[in-house]
Amino acid sequence: MSAALLRRGLELLEPPGRAKAPPELQRDRAGPRAAGAARRRKRVPEPGRNKTTVKGRVVKSAIEEYHRKKPVNHLRENLKYMLKGRLVADKNITEQVLAQNRGRKSKDQPPEKIEKKKPEGTVFTEEDFRKFEREYFGIP
Repeated sequence: MSAALLRRGLELLEPPGRAKAPPELQRDRAGPRAAGAARRRKRVPEPGRNKTTVKGRVVKSAIEEYHRKKPVNHLRENLKYMLKGRLVADKNITEQVLAQNRGRKSKDQPPEKIEKKKPEGTVFTEEDFRKFEREYFGIP
């Protein structure tokens, strides 16, 4: 499930009074293109510093780089956020969430419930069958 679908599902489960997640769980983004613009921006070269020379270059420690780029586990904060409000969603909202996650192909659709037909009883009685036999076959 993508993050966008998860976010939409959580928005559906939010109580009507609250519209947004707490600020510690929100991302800092000025807009959809803010991250791309930051990557494309060129740094202004500092005067008096030439990067082509090896003399003055600082060797980066691989262990420090690993610790700096190590992924952060947000499980505790997410669990705290999810368990904070014990709100049971309406059946209508849960159906919306399930419909968002369901694919469009026929294999992804839930099977249709088929109503079982009760066996119909006969309209005729035994006396009617005996009368029919006598009339058509001549059996007394």
